[in-house]
Amino acid sequence: MLASGFAAHRVHAPPQSNTAAKTAGRKKQEASKNLLDALLKRAEQALAFLDDLCVPCTNNLAERNLRMIKVQQKISGTFRSAAGATALCIIRSYLSTMRKQGRSMLEAMAAVFAGSPFPVAWGT
Repeated sequence: MLASGFAAHRVHAPPQSNTAAKTAGRKKQEASKNLLDALLKRAEQALAFLDDLCVPCTNNLAERNLRMIKVQQKISGTFRSAAGATALCIIRSYLSTMRKQGRSMLEAMAAVFAGSPFPVAWGT
């Protein structure tokens, strides 16, 4: 798969500009070539989802966990206090972990208010 990317990259060389002044040093490498190099170095990690079905093929879950915080900052400009931002992050992190473990959000919050939150690790 990566070999075909390298082959396609060699075929599609960037067009030469006649007006560009010659500069000393190496030419800047294209972003596509940088991506291919990074994938080649980390092919086992990048393609782990093909071997292990427990590994998600995207990082959307991680991005989704941060999105609400960024939306809050965008709407209000900032948090009123560092303690409020920390509290929101703790609550969101706990709920996200409970969701990943397949627990009910309502039951998880009820357990918190009852003074006995669910453990965040499977083994405890």
